[in-house]
Amino acid sequence: MKTFALFLATALAEIAGCYLPYLWLKQGRTAWLLVPAAASLALFAWLLTLHEAAAGRVYAAYGGVYIGVALIWLWLVDGIRPTAWDVAGVAVALTGMGLIMFQPR
Repeated sequence: MKTFALFLATALAEIAGCYLPYLWLKQGRTAWLLVPAAASLALFAWLLTLHEAAAGRVYAAYGGVYIGVALIWLWLVDGIRPTAWDVAGVAVALTGMGLIMFQPR
């Protein structure tokens, strides 16, 4: 559960760090959004270092959680409800994440 919570925090930091420049570039918001965006991306990179598994394994498994969090963001922030295909894709990605992270050692 600790691993999943850490992945969740990591995904939120990455998405926020990428979403803020999007607001500046695509929606004409203030360039000052780049300051918290940079801090969020620095937090993202630091959070990735807190995992105990090898870096490559962490990056591979993190992708599954990121996909799920991105679709939740799509729904809650952008107001676009994920389709059944989106949900199925998240299920496949999270299954892959589980296989990578929780394999017998």
